[in-house]
Amino acid sequence: MNMHIDQAKRILAANDRGGYTVPTDRLYPFQWNWDSAFVAMGFVLFDIDRAYRELERLVEGQWVDGMIPHIVFHAPSETYFPGPNVWRTEHTIPTSGITQPPVFAIALRRLHEAAGSDAETRTLPLYEAALKWHRWWYSARDPEGTGLVALLHPWESGSDNSPAWDIALARVPTTTDTPVVRKDTGHVDADMRPRDEDYRRFIHLVDTYAACGWEPARQWEKAPFKVAEIQTTAILLKAGEDLEHLARLFGRTEDAIEIAAFNNRSRKALMAQWRPDLARFVSRDLISGEDVEAATQAGFIPLLSLDLDRQVAEALVSEMKVWSKDLKVAFPTTKPGIASWEPKRYWRGPAWAIINWLLIDGLNRNGHADVAEELRRSTIAAIETEGFAEYFDPVTGQGCGGLGFSWTAAAYLWLERSAVPA
Repeated sequence: MNMHIDQAKRILAANDRGGYTVPTDRLYPFQWNWDSAFVAMGFVLFDIDRAYRELERLVEGQWVDGMIPHIVFHAPSETYFPGPNVWRTEHTIPTSGITQPPVFAIALRRLHEAAGSDAETRTLPLYEAALKWHRWWYSARDPEGTGLVALLHPWESGSDNSPAWDIALARVPTTTDTPVVRKDTGHVDADMRPRDEDYRRFIHLVDTYAACGWEPARQWEKAPFKVAEIQTTAILLKAGEDLEHLARLFGRTEDAIEIAAFNNRSRKALMAQWRPDLARFVSRDLISGEDVEAATQAGFIPLLSLDLDRQVAEALVSEMKVWSKDLKVAFPTTKPGIASWEPKRYWRGPAWAIINWLLIDGLNRNGHADVAEELRRSTIAAIETEGFAEYFDPVTGQGCGGLGFSWTAAAYLWLERSAVPA
């Protein structure tokens, strides 16, 4: 038995708070949305019941309008800012007021397939929740029906501090109604975390939307930050394919037709964001109307949900190789060597096991199994050398951020289980 597998399971057990898993103790003491979807896919390899519980607990936080928030505050904690009093959301269970990448339906399909045919009664309520959330994405975050969904806060991307937001975020004021009390820098070196000025902008956005009563149409109108984002749209499309598959499995023909229409719209829209001169896809700043040309991992995530022409896939893969050259751990979240590249700072350069997992699935989908296998090995080696860190410095390989991290443990279990494409 691989001792690292044992260790990964121990981390998931240590971070279990009663049917939901915290990303890591103290730094992130609640249930995070996309973390939990990855964690559920880790649990499915050895405890299907616990995998379902993870998603069921997340759905407890779902809003009436269908949104699944990025944080569910199941139990109080003083070690994290901003807590429920800052979000001021009106829900039975306190939650944040924004969302996160919809990995949920991707996880749900994997759970259902692992559980077998008798799982339908347990999968169905989660399927309904996923469908409501997908409808929310297309109505609340793509009211004009473009096929690309927009983020109104950098935290919704999951890539919170990415250089992709620098231009759009610079227009957001640093004034806040809420005193900004950083807790993260008490747990982790400040050099690895977002800067104070950006934190004030993050909180300014929270204040703005709280003042809208978290009502989607009013937020859309007032948002000083609005980016039609390719990483999120690509994940939504992959989740949409899995949701459509489940709809057909359950004989929900009308749902399947509705979901297929969403998927087709996003597929076309994503393809239109390909920029051959950059050899990657780009997001669009809806306030300036301009492409977001920042060189980040998001430009490669459409591999996950598109069946690309051979030339496009090859151009993407060649560009990925340029970024990965001479690095100890791939794949960097910012292009090495450019002005915004910071190999240790949160989402401004480090390699993340879950981003690699998405890229590996995408490379396999698009016929580049050899590159996928190389990335899989690089990720596994980083974890086996440095432990289950939140992320890794691509240059030195050092584990950074929070330690004993749940989604890194889940990714390890998933990537280790076989060298054969999923």
